[in-house]
Amino acid sequence: MDVYDYIVVGAGTAGCVVTSRLSENPRRRVLLLEAGGSDRRFWVRVPIGYGRTFNDPRVNWMYETEPDSALQNRRAFWPRGKLLGGSGSINGMIYVRGLPYDFDNWVRLGNPGWSYREVLPYFRKLEDYPGGADDYHGAGGPIHITDVARAAHPLCHTFIESCVRLGYHAVTDFNGPSANGVGIYQITTRHGLRESTATGYLRPALGRKNLTMRLRSHALRVLFDGRRAVGLAYRQQGVTHEARARRGVIVSLGAIAAPQLLQLSGVGDAALLRRCGIDLRAHLPAVGENLQDHLDFGYGYRSRVPTLNDEIYPVMGKVRAALQYVLTRGGVLSMSINQSGGFVKSDPRLTEPDLQLYCSPLSYPAASWPMRRLMKPHSFSGFVLSFNLARPESRGRIEIRSSDPAAPPAIHTNYLTTAHDAAQALAGARLLKQIEATAPLAEVIAAPLEKPTGTSDAELLDDFRARAGTCYHPCGTCRMGADPTNAVVDSRLRVHGLHALRVVDASVFPAVTSGNINTPTIMVAEKAADLIKEEEGG
Repeated sequence: MDVYDYIVVGAGTAGCVVTSRLSENPRRRVLLLEAGGSDRRFWVRVPIGYGRTFNDPRVNWMYETEPDSALQNRRAFWPRGKLLGGSGSINGMIYVRGLPYDFDNWVRLGNPGWSYREVLPYFRKLEDYPGGADDYHGAGGPIHITDVARAAHPLCHTFIESCVRLGYHAVTDFNGPSANGVGIYQITTRHGLRESTATGYLRPALGRKNLTMRLRSHALRVLFDGRRAVGLAYRQQGVTHEARARRGVIVSLGAIAAPQLLQLSGVGDAALLRRCGIDLRAHLPAVGENLQDHLDFGYGYRSRVPTLNDEIYPVMGKVRAALQYVLTRGGVLSMSINQSGGFVKSDPRLTEPDLQLYCSPLSYPAASWPMRRLMKPHSFSGFVLSFNLARPESRGRIEIRSSDPAAPPAIHTNYLTTAHDAAQALAGARLLKQIEATAPLAEVIAAPLEKPTGTSDAELLDDFRARAGTCYHPCGTCRMGADPTNAVVDSRLRVHGLHALRVVDASVFPAVTSGNINTPTIMVAEKAADLIKEEEGG
């Protein structure tokens, strides 16, 4: 039987970071297990390729949620990465930390050590920032940040100007002193290629003799000796194996699969495990609870000026874009599509922004999603404005359906279950209507793409329920907190009531951050590695 110091389960955004950092100590043997395969695929490495990988079962778990009554009983498609780098290898690459408020709130929720002041050094540590190091940014870190302000589509600057005329600030750096306003999003690319924690952290570490990685190795359950995690059972090429961990098992499978593995291992709500025929190891009713996600909604428009549709839709346009990318590593293929947006207050009396905006200089038929939408836009010039609720209060849950590790868990989203979230949805829809009616953006709109539904509160909210969908930011299902009745891990990310078992990924977020969650997930993993090293005395 293989014996290691640490077993890291999952080579996603967090797992690659923890593995890299722990294997820096040559005296520690580290095993990294990943159910998916390599990230060395053309459409993974090319930034705009996420329009294809979103619908590729070779690199994507392609989950589907349960019907949600708040969204007219619709099911949602939830892509999650099944490859090195995890969802960071198939996401939109927007580099956003969230607001300082978010992390100070984690402390208010009972998690000392996670204030913005205390996590800022980890954000700086992970960065290779093009502007160099300062009080807010780091240089030379594993993740390269690209400023695309000059390359962004002109329509994005038109959007920003209209927002400024409405009284919102223009922001040049959403990860600097203030994110309150609108601007161009930075992205995680390096030399025109996608940057993930697989490329930035893991690949440079793979040459270490103390690090072993096994791909296409599906975790079955955590192994215990009493209340101590001592290893992992996993299946590779149809054969079940066991590996032992002297110092600990670290679960980094993300907000869906992390609670699934705990439940399969007997850690979770006793009633659920009993129904599934699983022996109880630890009764932790919060496992799988507290699911949070950003709910996204938008409007599409025909444009009087050229958009990315005009570059990507024609065959010759695709050829020109490909040639430009091959020759210069630039152009539309090197970009994210959600190029501009920001964090704004729906009510000026609020102390913090409560909505995140996006302006995408591209539009696509609704029927093409999730079928490779980015490469199949409308044949005419078009664009999309959208928003998501920054800090929703609604909570869903993840729960296994049976004891079968190969069966996807049930995802209950429970969107819009609070009056707060419904009010925010309505406020966001009205804000988009204001922006579309404000020059200079109003002057380039030829016609809306959606059929008119009316402007009353009820009509706008009905339209939201009919068309809103996930922003692909699930988190919170192994919530960090001091009380084991409503949290899964403590502030050092140790599973309550058990020993040598940690969860390190977005599932530990006690509350969703006000923006894209990939970057704060990297921060969590960086801090987790230091917490583990502290316990080793180094």
